[in-house]
Amino acid sequence: MSQMEPDAGARLALSDLDIDCHVVRLIPREMARRFCLVAIGREEDTLLVAMSDPYDVIATDTVTANTGYEIKPAAAAPEEILAIIDRYYGEEIDIEESIQSILDVEVEGDGRADADTEQLSIEPNDAPVIRLVNLIMLQAIEEGASDIHIEPREKGLAVRIRVDGRLREILPPPKRMQWAIVSRIKILSGLNIAERRLPQDGSCRVRIMAKVVDMRVSVIPTIYGEKVVMRLLDKTNLMTDFADLGFDDRSLSIIKKAIAEPHGMVLLTGPTGSGKTTTLYSALTYINTPDKNIMTVEDPVEYELAGINQVRARPEIGLDFAAALRSFLRQDPDVILVGEIRDLETASIGIKAAQTGHLVFSTLHTNDATSTVDRLLNMGVEPYLLCASLNLAIAQRLVRKICENCREPYQPTPGLLARFREWLPDAGEVTFYHGKGCSDCGQTGYRGRMAIYEIFPITRAVKDSVLSGTLGAGIRDQAIADGMKPLAQNGMEKVSEGLTTIDEVLSVAA
Repeated sequence: MSQMEPDAGARLALSDLDIDCHVVRLIPREMARRFCLVAIGREEDTLLVAMSDPYDVIATDTVTANTGYEIKPAAAAPEEILAIIDRYYGEEIDIEESIQSILDVEVEGDGRADADTEQLSIEPNDAPVIRLVNLIMLQAIEEGASDIHIEPREKGLAVRIRVDGRLREILPPPKRMQWAIVSRIKILSGLNIAERRLPQDGSCRVRIMAKVVDMRVSVIPTIYGEKVVMRLLDKTNLMTDFADLGFDDRSLSIIKKAIAEPHGMVLLTGPTGSGKTTTLYSALTYINTPDKNIMTVEDPVEYELAGINQVRARPEIGLDFAAALRSFLRQDPDVILVGEIRDLETASIGIKAAQTGHLVFSTLHTNDATSTVDRLLNMGVEPYLLCASLNLAIAQRLVRKICENCREPYQPTPGLLARFREWLPDAGEVTFYHGKGCSDCGQTGYRGRMAIYEIFPITRAVKDSVLSGTLGAGIRDQAIADGMKPLAQNGMEKVSEGLTTIDEVLSVAA
């Protein structure tokens, strides 16, 4: 009988076996002690486990769920199992040292995507690879990153994380682990590890440090191998209270009035990653009561909201935004959220829904709030329909906040000061602050982000301008005359409050 094929009823003598420490550590120490078992061998997808009770179904199911391996149980004496546990778990491997110790391995060849993967000796389910991928995710979550980029280079492998909107490199793994790392991430997100020529998209949910994090994974082939980008969606960081989003009292009253209307349309504009979803979810949470039927169609559903019916768009099977929106109207909705208005069909259905007694939320890609009018008209929406349905448009951007730990007063350059006075000429004496850089903020001077806004209510004067054929700058001038604060002005107000810097505002608002 081979070592990998024992009978569950046969008792193994563990002292006679040569056991790989990496195989032992595939099962967490606490689980091994709890069930009195230890991993002693591995063959492809099967893990040989010595157990004091090889017929304990709960133990084998728990180990399978935790490791992903099928379990082949073998009977062993409890005292021998505990001895193995004490011997092999007595000293944990330092992941940082393990990575550093193999950084000096010389990589042969040019590392291009057509390298023969059959020659690679590192497997995606090897314990060091699993721990390395876990370490990368753990560091990203601890630093509050929104994305992880794993990028193949000609002579190495770069890992970058996006923190507060900026990418920065972290300790890179060796080039020779590239295939195993990418394959491990593919396994986690349900992708095909054999497909290396086409882009793939997947997702998974992981629990790290008591946090449940949803990951959206995108893999795309490059000339040096597959690049992976993981978007991290940490539910514990989701803010759904308007008080936490940085609105001033006047803006907040305008928004609350617009979303309290029984019908109409509210649009959010801004680039990807500008916090539009957070603001929309905050609005839905604010109006979510048991007497309202709220339905959303998103691509994908980023966060799950209690009491709200959320649908994931799947264009590949015909369930796009327009199709979902048509179906929603037969579901007796009170409030509808459409992830994005991309075409005339979606815009037309949304506007008709807004006119027939529904409150509709959505997003649009424009550079500022007033450009939503031009965008919808250019799509083909009739001016009178737009004026009858659109209640409010909001443009927003995210700016980095000054690190509280290293915040200090400073004097901006004359050029920056002139730009500040251009937007706030009556600000009076202002003490300007910046962060000098510290360990808390990674020497950047910034820690965390906040939103700046442009609130554009569709007033009677704006409607008259649209119906008279006024477009572009004319609409914007009318909105400012009605009291709208441009993005840059709202940002400079945050500067005067000592929350961010002038150059940070100018980097996102023209």
